[in-house]
Parts: sequence; structure tokens; C-alpha cells
Amino acid sequence: MVLNITLIATSSNGIWEGDNPLNFAFPLLIVQTVLIVFVSRIFTYLFKPLRQPKIVAEIIGGIILGPSVLGRSETYMSHIFPSWSKPILGSVASIGLLFFLFLVGLELDLNSIRRSGRRAVLIAFAGISLPFICGFGITVVFRKVIAGADKVGYTQLLVFMGVSLSITAFPVLARILAELKLLTTRIGEVAIAVAAINDVVAWILLVLEIALSGSGASHKSPIITIWILLCGLGYVAIVFIFVRPVMRWVASKCRSEQDVMDEVYIVLTLCGVLVSGFFTDFIGIHSIFGAFVFGLVIPKDGDFARRLIERIEDFVTGLLLPLYFASSGLQTNVGTIKGGKSWALLVLVIGTACVGKITGTFVVSILCKIPAREALTLGFLMNTKGLVELIVLNIGLEKKVLNDEMFVILVLMGLVTTFITTPIVMAIYKPARGIPENTKRKLQRDQSKDESVSVAGGSTSTPKEEELRLLACAHGPGNVTGLISLIESTRSSTKSKLRVYIMHMVELTERTSSIIMAQRLRRNGLPFFGRKSDRGEVHDRVTAAFKTYGQLGRVNVRPVTAISALPTMHEDICHAAEQKRVSLIILPFHKMWRSGDEGEQIMESIGRGWRVVNQRVMKHAQCSVAVLVDRGLGNNVNEKVTGDSVKHICMAFFGGPDDREALELVSRMADHPGVNVTVIRFIEREGVVGSNVRLMPSPEKSVESNYTFSVAIMNRQEERALDETALADLRRRLNGMIDYKEKEVEGNIVEDVLAIGRSGEYQLIVVGKGRFPSTMVAGLADQQAEHAELGPVGDILTSSNSGVVSSVLIVQQHDLAHTEETPVSKVFHRAHTEETSVSKVFHRADADEIYDQV
Repeated sequence: MVLNITLIATSSNGIWEGDNPLNFAFPLLIVQTVLIVFVSRIFTYLFKPLRQPKIVAEIIGGIILGPSVLGRSETYMSHIFPSWSKPILGSVASIGLLFFLFLVGLELDLNSIRRSGRRAVLIAFAGISLPFICGFGITVVFRKVIAGADKVGYTQLLVFMGVSLSITAFPVLARILAELKLLTTRIGEVAIAVAAINDVVAWILLVLEIALSGSGASHKSPIITIWILLCGLGYVAIVFIFVRPVMRWVASKCRSEQDVMDEVYIVLTLCGVLVSGFFTDFIGIHSIFGAFVFGLVIPKDGDFARRLIERIEDFVTGLLLPLYFASSGLQTNVGTIKGGKSWALLVLVIGTACVGKITGTFVVSILCKIPAREALTLGFLMNTKGLVELIVLNIGLEKKVLNDEMFVILVLMGLVTTFITTPIVMAIYKPARGIPENTKRKLQRDQSKDESVSVAGGSTSTPKEEELRLLACAHGPGNVTGLISLIESTRSSTKSKLRVYIMHMVELTERTSSIIMAQRLRRNGLPFFGRKSDRGEVHDRVTAAFKTYGQLGRVNVRPVTAISALPTMHEDICHAAEQKRVSLIILPFHKMWRSGDEGEQIMESIGRGWRVVNQRVMKHAQCSVAVLVDRGLGNNVNEKVTGDSVKHICMAFFGGPDDREALELVSRMADHPGVNVTVIRFIEREGVVGSNVRLMPSPEKSVESNYTFSVAIMNRQEERALDETALADLRRRLNGMIDYKEKEVEGNIVEDVLAIGRSGEYQLIVVGKGRFPSTMVAGLADQQAEHAELGPVGDILTSSNSGVVSSVLIVQQHDLAHTEETPVSKVFHRAHTEETSVSKVFHRADADEIYDQV
């Protein structure tokens, strides 16, 4: 029965009029789109732990929705995917495909291909030619074994077979490399260069196969083929000669200092994509080729490409592109593979594709003096298939060069080869990050190794201090002002020089723009340290702001960009800290405060994932770490209270290694002429109940909502002596430069701490995390924690309803003895334990041991 699609109405009159929405084009398209996106997202989530590229989940989702699984139900197919709806779904999917291939053209930088060098060209040639040659054998086998395959011209089938075996998916490979943190390594750079060359050759072969295929007839006139190829070459020449200068002019209208791009340029560019697609379809080449070529001529060295991607990418890749995979899945029926011969053919095709691609790449890589392990890894990476291969197969099916069985075999081949890439590469190649386990860097000087030296006249001198190196991390422009203000406060006029590394943390997602940024900034290893002569390649407001500060403040500032998925972002931060041997990492808090219309403070969270990043850095960093809770630091919002422009900073000192580290940082701030430092030492009044507190390890408690403390054995009397020495040294060195106070407290210190933060007298309050707490801090152990990673005092000052108006800096000293922490429970005992001097270490095997904090 032939259905006249013109009789299909667009929308229904509603269920109350007796119409079934599924019998009308637009309501059914909505249902299909929602179902397809929902299923693809489910499989994306399921395959995420396996670190599979998104395309694998989308292809499997399309197969599940098709006749292989759900399509076995005639009721399902007749209601959800009736035959009359497939042309409509296919047309919408083709629009998504058209714009996605435009985005692929934006990803591919032809200049990088020109700079690839002879080695990349040779590897790419071998990786294409050997699988293509293997296609001769597969073609012969297909024509003999699969029914109907011999009715297609040998040359036409050979070209489709050779392209499907030899192609490498450039976008998919870029995402796999980024996910595995190989994008900026030596092997990653080679792989990207080879894949880019492979991609260009694949498009040339695609044009060739379309010109040869026609409608699948073996007797097609060669003159028509020649005309199609000549028209294709002419179109490419016209685009590069005439259209490229126009797009450069359009891109010049979008500059980095302009936050808003004129809508007319976006519309002009998108219309150009459609027109290019029409022309290539008009001359007999698929419309996607025109979109891809148009994407190639968009300038890659400015903000125009990035902003264009940000405008259309989510809609295209998130909503429209899955429709294409579903449309392909509706044509993929695994049930057509029947019998031992068909399954043997599938194994043969997968094996031939892997052997041809891996062997060709490996042998030439070895000849190019690439180490064997890297050469083997490169071979598996080049075996990655993707969307372009699926497009090739769909065109072959449409042109009747491939039948259903050949189509399914080749689709499954591409799916399997892509699926195995990530686990195999992870197994055979994982470059060492090179972070020693025993490095130890902190701000506080080692008293046993850094004693003052007596000189004539009874005065003392201290050994020459090394350059202080800081790594300050930022999520975005919102962190710039606070970080610059904090860094400026630490710029001592008499102490060691200051070198600052600014890391802009960029979350790596499936978005093309993240991959483009990684490619443009690639260096030999992660993160990417900006060159001093970078000529402004990184048009980044974060980087630009800190560079300006470095020039005006005469501070040595180096920009760093870390592009990584949030679960592994801490590795890049710790690696950068170790690589540059910094003494302190400054992390931004995962919440930000901004002023409302009436002057009130509004708290905004940028995501829990960033909180986890901070927690992991504090756990794994091989240097001291500080977390900045910014409530307008550097915005001069508190000058109205103080009446002057001098920055007022307060240090709340309770005792312990973390507090001494914070004290050392404050001592640098006190040496700045524009900073007024107050140190308030909290002293517990003798005889109060709080002094009889012990902490018992409670590992069953959640570390998210309970404070954790160090389980190390430490001598309490020695700790107190170190506290006294640190304070005495501070007062001696900075006599008259700080305001030192002592405050006696009774029992709970919460209100006393909050009073400092609520007073508005200080722009910044500095505290230690308190992993080895004093008895005053230990008294807060059972308090419900909102931000447990900040310690009891830090959490009090940063809680949502605290009423604190000052910014807060929580400091954690790096010490290998304190790396293991555990939640605790607070217990009281009647006997006074002042004579107890050594804390008992918690042993998991002995739950009766008491972790004494007195």
C-alpha cells in the first residue's frame, strides 16, 4: 500500500475532538524526539563509568529503538515509528546532521594540518592505505557469501568498503584523548594531527564514492562521475577563494572585548550553512559536504568560532543529532545476521579493520622512531570510528550499494572498534604524572632547620628566603577580584619575591568548544602553561585580568589553563603545583556571594562538583592549601565601615599546625603597607568543662556532614610550645606592625567567632582548618557541619545563615602526618587530664582506643 504523505495532517484537533495525536505529524515528532533523547541519555549515563564517547551510547540507543529490540513489537512500530513518519524524522535528523558537520568543520583547523609535518602524513597514509587494501579481500568475500552483493558494481562496493574500514573519526578521537588526558601529550598531538589528515582524506573519498555510486547501478556513465568530481572541486575552490574573505570580515566584527555579537552575523552564517548544503546536493554530492567545507573556512583564531559554537552546539548535538542515530537505528536490524556464516563475516570484518589500521599505523610509527608502546597506542586510537562512518554507510544503503545485512555488519564493526579503544588504551598506555609521594612544601619554616643566626651586637638574622610561589585557581571572572586582592595582600615589601601561577579551571564536557580550547592551548602535558609571547591567543578575561595585575603590580604572573572533567580536575591542580613547586594552592569556594538590589548578600552555588574538586585537592596536594570564601574581597564594599582604604585582616588563632601555617601567611600580609593585621589568640579559661573533652573515632559517620580530624600521634605539650614559639617570633619580627590581642573564652566559641565576622571591621578573616584541634575547637566536634572540609571554625564563618559579612580564608598546612583523617564523637570525663600529653592514634582494629585531644 502506497501512502500519500501529503494527506498527513500536521497537528490534531485534540483528544476531546476524538483525534489521536500519534496519527499526526508534529505531535508524533515530539513524542519520537523526547523518546530518542531520553533513551540516548540513559545509555550515556550507563556508559559514563566506562569512559565511552557519547556516540557509542547514541548508536546503541538507536539500535535499541529500532527493529533489533523494541521494533520487534508491531504495536510499538505502528504507533511510535510508523512508516509514514520516517521521512519526516529523517528530514529533521538531516538538519541536525547538516549543522553538526558544520561544527566538525569548525573543529578542524587546516593550519594545524599544514604544520603536522612529514611524520604525521606518513602515519596517516599508512593508516588509510593498508585498511583500504584489506577492503579488496572483504569485498570479494561479501560478493561471494552475501546474497545480492554481486549485483552491485565491484568498484562501487570496494570504495564503500575501503572507506568504512580506513576512516578515523576526528571528533570522537579528540574526545577520547581529552577524557584520557592524552590530548596535550606527545602521543595526543600526533594522534590529532594524523586524525585531522585522515578526516580530510575521508571526505575526499566520500565525494568519490558518492560520484561513483549514483543509484547503485554498475553501468553508470563515467562522464557523469567526472562532472560531479569537477563540480565538487570547483565548489571547494569558490568557497575558499570568495567565501573565506567574507567570513574573515564577519569574524573581525566579533572581538574579544565585545560581550554581545550582532544577531545578523549569526543568521548570515547559519544561512550560509544551508546554502552550501543545497549547492553540494544540487551538483550530486551530499549536502553535508557543503556544510563541512563551509565550516572549514570560518576563522579559528578569534572569538567568532567559539561564540558561534556556544550558540548552536547544545541544540544541535543534544537534541537534533540523536535523531540521526535513531533514524539509522531504525534501519539496523541485527536479526538479519543469521547463521554461522554471517557471524563469521562480522568477526572477519572487525578483525580485518583492527589488523589493517593498527598494523599500518604501528609499523610506520616505529619507522618514524616512535616508541613501541606509544606506536601501539596510536594504532588503537586511529581505529576509532564515528559519525562519518555511519554517514558513509547510510549513503551506501540509500544508494543501494549496501543491503541490510552488509549495513548491519559494518555498523556493528564501527561500534565494536570504537568501544574497545578506551579500555585498551587505558591498559597499555598511561603516562606517569611524575608527582613524588614524599614532597613536602609549606609556608612555615622548619624551626629545627631554620634557626635564627646570631650576629654582632646581639641582633639576629634569618637565612635567606626562597621565592614564594603560589598557585591561585579560578572558576571564572567572578573570582578574579577576590584573588587579586588576596595575592596583593601577600606581596611583602621586604620578604622573598612572589611568583604567582593563575590557573583558570575549565570543565571538560562533550561540548566541541572545550575540545577546540584544548587543541589551541595544547602543550607537552597538562595543564597548559601560557607562553610569555603568546600574542594573545588566549582571549580569556581571567587570564587578561591577571596579566594586567602582574604588569601593574610588578608581580611575576604566569597564566595556566586546566581543561579537565571535574572528577579528575584535582589531578591537574596537584600536578601543576608539583611541576612549579608552589608552596600554597589557593582554591575558590564553591559558593559565591553577590550584592542584591537593596545591598543584601545573595549566595549562589556554582555546583557540588567543584566542592568535590576542593576536597580532593585538600586530600592529595603535596603542599599547603587555602580555600577563599569571597564575600566581596577587593570590591571596597567594607570601606564605608572602616572609613579608609587600608585593608583590615584578622587572624583567629586557636593553635595547631594549620593555625601556625595561617599565622605565617598573615605575617607576610602584615609587611604590606596597605594592610592592617590583627591577630586574636583565643585562650580557654582554666577550669571550664570544655577542657575535659576527648574525641573518640567514629568512622561510621559521614565525612560530608561531620568534621574530620587527624589520627596522627602528636605530643600536646610540644604543640603548645610550637604555638608559643610561633607567636613570640611573630611579635618579635613584626613588633608594632600588627595588633596582637588575647581573648579568654568559656566553653563554646561559636558566638565569639561569629562576632568577629559580623562586625564588619575586617575585610578578611584568616583561620586554620584545625585538623589537630585545640580543646576549644575539639568542643565543636559534634556540631552538624555544612562544609565539613573547612574545619569547625571555617565552617562556622561560612555557613549560610551565619550573618558573617567578611571574606574568609581557611588554611591547611601540608604535613604527611595529617593526611589520614576520620570523623569523631565527643565524650566528656570527670577527671581533669592536663597531664596527658600524647594523643593516642586510632586503630580501626581496636574500637575501644580513645583519640585524646587534650
